Amino acid sequence: MKNNVYAYILVMAVTTYLIRVLPLTLIRKPIKNKFIRSFLYYVPYVTLSVMTFPSIITATSSIYSGAAGFLAALVLAFCGAGLLKVAVGACGIVFLLELFFV
Repeated sequence: MKNNVYAYILVMAVTTYLIRVLPLTLIRKPIKNKFIRSFLYYVPYVTLSVMTFPSIITATSSIYSGAAGFLAALVLAFCGAGLLKVAVGACGIVFLLELFFV
């Protein structure tokens, strides 16, 4: 049986279109439920975290240096450092660990 690539593309296009259009057509009134509103508020942050975290750990030659850089970034961010300081600090920790221990 020969696979039809155009059929696959059509099915994916329809699926993607329905996922984006159905909420716009079915939900016309503002959402008043606090739980659903808070859930929808945090969806982009969770999605970004889930996509980014594995890349942070596996981007280095050692999982341990990636985890150490991640922890350094968490500590710096929790202490109120800006984005540039957090990025430079995490990169510096990873660089030093990769330089001396790997």
